[in-house]
Amino acid sequence: MVEKARRSPVESDDRGNPTRQWEVFVRAEADDPMHHVGSVAAANGTEAHEHASRLFGWYAVDVWLCPAAAVERYSTRGLANDAAERADDAGDDEDDRDGDDAESEEPRVYKETAGVSEVNSL
Repeated sequence: MVEKARRSPVESDDRGNPTRQWEVFVRAEADDPMHHVGSVAAANGTEAHEHASRLFGWYAVDVWLCPAAAVERYSTRGLANDAAERADDAGDDEDDRDGDDAESEEPRVYKETAGVSEVNSL
C-alpha cells in the first residue's frame, strides 16, 4: 500500500504589493500540459494578460490567469520555513565569495591562467 502525502494548508503571504496578484499558467504547444510560470501584479484581468504575455507567454499557445487570492495552497513542507532557510543559506554564500573556503567547488585561479597578467581575446 502506498503512503499518501500529508499536506497542510499554507498561509497566504502578504507579497508586499497592494496591487492584485495573478498566477500565470502557460501551454507552449497545443498538446502540452499547462505549467505555472509565475505571477504578475495587475489591477484587472486584461492588464494581467498583457503583463503575463510579455513576461511569460510570448511563445505560448495558451495563457491562463487566476487571481492569487483564489488559489488555495497545500504543501508537505512549510514554505515559510523553507524561505527562511534559503535566506540563511544565501547569507552564508556571501561569506564564502572571498575564495578562502577550502571546499569551494571552483578554483579562483585556473592553472591555465596562473601568472598571466592580461586576457587575450580570440
